[in-house]
Amino acid sequence: MEHRDQAYKAAGVDIQAGNALVERIKKYVASTRTKGVIGDLGGFGGLFKPLLANYRDPVFVAATDGVGTKLRIAWDLGRHDTIGIDLVAMNVNDIVVQGAKPLIFLDYFATGKLDVDVAEQVIAGIAEGCRQAGCALIGGETAEMPDFYRPGEYDLAGFCVGIVDNDRIVDGSCVGVGDVVIGLASSGIHSNGYSLVRKIVAESGARLQDPLADSDQSLGAALLTPTRIYVDVVLHLLRDFEIHAMAHITGGGFYDNIARVLPRGTMVHIAFGAWPVPPVFRWLREHGRLSWEEMLQIFNCGVGYVLMVKKTLAEEILDRLHALHCPGWIIGEVRERPEGAAAVHIAL
Repeated sequence: MEHRDQAYKAAGVDIQAGNALVERIKKYVASTRTKGVIGDLGGFGGLFKPLLANYRDPVFVAATDGVGTKLRIAWDLGRHDTIGIDLVAMNVNDIVVQGAKPLIFLDYFATGKLDVDVAEQVIAGIAEGCRQAGCALIGGETAEMPDFYRPGEYDLAGFCVGIVDNDRIVDGSCVGVGDVVIGLASSGIHSNGYSLVRKIVAESGARLQDPLADSDQSLGAALLTPTRIYVDVVLHLLRDFEIHAMAHITGGGFYDNIARVLPRGTMVHIAFGAWPVPPVFRWLREHGRLSWEEMLQIFNCGVGYVLMVKKTLAEEILDRLHALHCPGWIIGEVRERPEGAAAVHIAL
């Protein structure tokens, strides 16, 4: 490249570092390749040919999301290999709520000065998340923006597209009084509420290296545990069972996310205590001096995904979840919603 890149490098953008990153990540991208992927990394756009013959009336479902200020925990711990899993999870878990199978994923990585080693770790995590979700990482963008981020900082965004047959879309319209609510275990805090998490940690005086009570993890390790990806489990259940509604418990906790999928005239009654609350949530509640109502409005508190099904199917679905190594519990039921009542009631 001789001296062609010197002016840009003097301004803070290293083209050669960007090219080196592309070479390093090719193996991770290749590991996510699925049927339908056309070409290799490096084009202006990622190419994917969906196998539409498997669908009668296909509908594409798309989502975009990031991981919020959980990034700062990764920076503080110097661990960057799992945050990419979070990025994929926050997107694919959203589209599988509507019954969609994830097909393709793209990422956006932005930083002030590109550290190729760090970026490689992040993208390796993204590839791992894509493998777990069964989708292909077909492209992305690495943006080096001098003076825009502080040293060691970066930001992430992800974009996912999936597919579902029109008559197989899960939209909550079939939810009825008497349906059972099944909660699927989370892996921890997942990727929302971290602005409050970091505030609680700072005010508590705790260090990320401190052991977490009633756990074999440090506080930092618990906070950085990657978001559980529910795609494989949920698609497996959808093949064999009629699922009336699903909800991904992210920002807004139980109250807001479950309400999004309920038809008019129905409400959900949740029995708090029907599932074990992991130690990290109890730590946050104690040190943040929060009520359980506040906790359930912000965090998943151990339940990262919710299904609504006929009562007659509940036990068989729980057995299947056990076989799939995904703990699940009956946590509530659908009831008729009185005039003026909240969509979600949690009995504490």
